[in-house]
Amino acid sequence: MSLSMNEWLLQFLPHSSRGDQEQLNKVLFIPCNVDSKVSRVAWLNRTTILFAGNEKWSLDPRVILMENTAVTEYSIKIQNVDVHDEGPYVCSILTNRKPKSTKVHLIVQVPARITNISKDITVNEGSNVNLMCLAVGRPEANIVWKHHSPRGTHKFVTEGENLELTAITKEQSGTYECIASNDISSPDVRTVEVTINYPPFISKARSMGTSVGQKGVLQCEASAVPRADFEWYKEDRRLFNGLNGVKIETQGKQSMLIFFNVSEEDYGNYTCVATNIMGITNASIILYAAVLPRCSVCLLLTVTLIYLLKF
Repeated sequence: MSLSMNEWLLQFLPHSSRGDQEQLNKVLFIPCNVDSKVSRVAWLNRTTILFAGNEKWSLDPRVILMENTAVTEYSIKIQNVDVHDEGPYVCSILTNRKPKSTKVHLIVQVPARITNISKDITVNEGSNVNLMCLAVGRPEANIVWKHHSPRGTHKFVTEGENLELTAITKEQSGTYECIASNDISSPDVRTVEVTINYPPFISKARSMGTSVGQKGVLQCEASAVPRADFEWYKEDRRLFNGLNGVKIETQGKQSMLIFFNVSEEDYGNYTCVATNIMGITNASIILYAAVLPRCSVCLLLTVTLIYLLKF
């Protein structure tokens, strides 16, 4: 708006920039200077008379006429300023010559603040997900969504209150950050955790070669949400921890089948089975006999070692 010489804009920030948006009980002073020739004076807010001379017309206890001031001062103060106080304030002066006024247009600026956001959610892969983030502020808050994946990547997703994720994949799991800002103070930030259930897939199946009497370890690794349960089989026979000379050690997404003293009967094909509520998968892993050095080579190494020890 265009302003005359007797108009001016006053911007006022009623809240702190702290994340909790604590009310600060701010007090606003609006000055008005008069001279000794004034016969009548009044304060108005829009069409409402606040004060006529020293008589208070307003019913709002927060609006107070300043006392113990100079004769030429006719100022008011407003306690606990909020957005409802925004608008024009007019100091109307009637002199012997002609009436005049000083107009103050109060603009109340409020930092962006998130008032409501979706709760953390767990869904199955392929589902549709809608996230919501509502914010207030003056000027109007701008909302931006960012995605922080479990792999540590960060990327901008979209702008606006609503975020729609169609046929969601496991790569879209992680933390979704809602950022509300209006350049009045630091942005307000809240997060939503999105967990995506998906069936196991085996990412590592490691076979091993070892000799009779030596230790052998078969490894199986499966990614899944919820975390997969593991079972080990040889042919159609399920193996159990501590039986038949084997130990099954499972930690996180990895399971190991451990042989402390490999025998000829232990060689062969093993199956690692990973299951959760979403599905089941398996992988074939082989424990095989390690290839021993040829006898002629062994004999040569033995003779050479004996010769060196003599000298």
